[in-house]
Formats: sequence, C-alpha cells, structure tokens
Amino acid sequence: EPQLAESGGGSVKAGESLKLSCKYSEYTFQTFCMAWFRQAPGKEREGVAAIDSDRSTTYADSVKGRFTISDDEDKNTLYLQMNSLKPEDTAMYYCATDSIPCAGLLVEYNYWGQGTQVTVSS
Repeated sequence: EPQLAESGGGSVKAGESLKLSCKYSEYTFQTFCMAWFRQAPGKEREGVAAIDSDRSTTYADSVKGRFTISDDEDKNTLYLQMNSLKPEDTAMYYCATDSIPCAGLLVEYNYWGQGTQVTVSS
C-alpha cells in the first residue's frame, strides 16, 4: 500500500513561513491523488490543498494566496509551502493519497501519513 511520511513542522511566529514535506512511495504521484489536510484539537479534519495526477491544484479559501502545493518527482516528495502564517493555521498537518477520480479537499482518502505539528504564535 502507499506509504507517506510528513516532516518540516515546527513552531513559528505569525507572518513567518514553513515548508512541509511528504515523502511518498515511488509510484504514488503518477497514479494517485494527493492532498494536505490539517486538524486542530476539537475540530474536524479539513482539506488544505490538493493535487491530482494531472497536477491540477485546489486550495481551501482560508489559505489561497498563502500556501502552495507542489512536488519533486525525482525525490518522491510532495511539498506545502506556507507563507504569511497565522495563529489559526496551528494544527497537525497530514499528507494523504488515494486513487482517481480525485476527491480534492474532501476527507475521502484511504491512505494517510502520521502528521507533523505546525504551531503559529501571535
């Protein structure tokens, strides 16, 4: 089964940037949909950014203009560049993948990483 491993989280101040990484199994990007989700304590998991096998992207309204999802196929790594971070971005961030047709920002993904924590202080 597809395997995913997130990294790059940390603690930053509002206005700063972070770049998250998701190392995936070699076949995943060409044959599966991929996305970043986040979940804060007491809240449901929400889609942040998604990319399909054709590299079409979708972003949550709350992060448009600030976050960018991209990939490096040579490194088998998906990225989430997060700029102008806000305290409300604080959450555990997860990488997810599934087969086509892609679910976009919906939570209907079958394979998940273990998450990386992002904390943004005011």
